[in-house]
Formats: sequence, structure tokens, C-alpha cells
Amino acid sequence: MDENKLQHDFISTVSHELRTPLTSIRGFSQTLLASWDDIDDKSKKEFLKIIEEQSNRLIKLVENVLAVSKLQNNENYIFKNISVNSSIKSVIPIIKQQYKNHKITTVFNDKIPEILADKDKFQQVILNLTENACKYSPENTTVKVITDFAENNFVSIKIIDNGVEIKKEDMERIFKKFARIDNPLTRGVQGSGLGLYITKSIVENLHGKINVSSNSKETIFEVLIPFSDMENQARSKCLQ
Repeated sequence: MDENKLQHDFISTVSHELRTPLTSIRGFSQTLLASWDDIDDKSKKEFLKIIEEQSNRLIKLVENVLAVSKLQNNENYIFKNISVNSSIKSVIPIIKQQYKNHKITTVFNDKIPEILADKDKFQQVILNLTENACKYSPENTTVKVITDFAENNFVSIKIIDNGVEIKKEDMERIFKKFARIDNPLTRGVQGSGLGLYITKSIVENLHGKINVSSNSKETIFEVLIPFSDMENQARSKCLQ
């Protein structure tokens, strides 16, 4: 597809996504301003709650659009040796605070080596995937984060949830811009359809891979990131 056409389609879709929360914010704000004295306190709180929710949706969308823009402009990454487990431990409390009706458990292999990665970008990947796991799985279910060794000098990070099964034909599409699958859980959750596109792009920029598998019981997103060069060299010497 022509690059100008892609850019035009992207701008059109972003404009459409922005319009919905902006329309809600304007509509409920105008109602409150015009009829404040005639609206009961319960309704005022409901209207203000909607304005807050739509404002947060707008902020998230703008953040994602900016993230996509940075990806397209080949934003520089700062690669350092980082601990996978420690980096994930720093992110989990943020998710737990946001999704209090989910149980988030971690199973860490303490023997996995460091990876060479941009710490902020790596944590964004874990944050995006764990948020998604909570967002698209029923309340009071468990989301697991597991770290372990993988083949070919990779570290494996798995995020497992008990949400609705992702159909085989949707597994490639979910990583495309603005893609959202249609099932009972996704219909009730607002989203831009940019999160997984951004996540996959970051993982690939970290020289890693991302895979997804799903069945009627669980969905697993697996991120594979290579060991740091130092760890690879040490491992090679041990095998000689």
C-alpha cells in the first residue's frame, strides 16, 4: 500500500477514535453547565465520572499515538544489561493498583541471566501485556507472569490469563494498528487497538519475538528476549 495512503488512513482512524471521547466530554460538560441547578447530586456524580473516564481514554489514546509516532521515527533505545525479574517486579504493583479485582501472581526462575535491553521499553511491554490480560479477562480470575529459560539463548516471559479464546484467524491481526477482536469481553472494554501493535514493535526493536497461543481455558502471550552478549559469551565458554 502507498505510504501516503497509509498515513491518510492512520490520521483518519485516529481522528475517528479521538472524536468519540471528545464528544462525550463536551456533551456532558455542556449539560452540567446549562442545567447545574436542575440536576440531582447523583446524576452530577455520574456525569462527572463519565467525563473522567473519557478523559482517561483520551489521554491513553494520545499516549499511544505518540508512541506509534516515535516508533515510526526510529526513536533511539538505550541498551543496558538489566535483570528481567527485578524489572517485572517494579511493574506488578502498578497493575495490582489498577486491577484490584484480579489476582496477579508471579513465578520467577531466579537463575535466568540478564538481558541487553532498554529497561523502560521492556517494562512498557510487560505493562501493556499484563494490563491487557487483566482488561480482557473476567474479574476475580488470575493473571500469571512467568519467567524462564527458552531455547537458543533466549529468556521467556509468559503472561497468562483466563479470558475468552482468541481465534486462530485473529492471532496475526491483533498485532496490527487499530485491530480489535470481537467477543463479549472486548465489546465491554474501550481501547484504541494500538497497544499490541506498539508492544510487538518494541519487542522486535529489542531483538526479541512475541508469540500468542489461546484455547478455551487460557491465553498465553510469550515474549522472548535474547541474553546479553556478556551472558552469551559466558554460556558459550561453559559449553566448550
